[in-house]
Amino acid sequence: MMKAAGNPLRFQILKFLVTHPGCITGEIVDHLPIAQATVSQHLKVLREAGWIKGEVDGPSVCYELSPENTAWFRTLVGRVF
Repeated sequence: MMKAAGNPLRFQILKFLVTHPGCITGEIVDHLPIAQATVSQHLKVLREAGWIKGEVDGPSVCYELSPENTAWFRTLVGRVF
């Protein structure tokens, strides 16, 4: 999870999803200065690392932070700091 979040663009995506849960890829593309294909690659890495989950909604996928995994991560980091 740390490695996935360590990329500056993926970190920006995570920050965006904190305030925009349930957003689709196009909204993330509009927020960041990168191509949709690049956003999709970053979303794949975040999904595989457990940071996010996606729900198919017609032709789109709505992304949000994984509540279980982010809670686990917060607990882990809280023990260190």
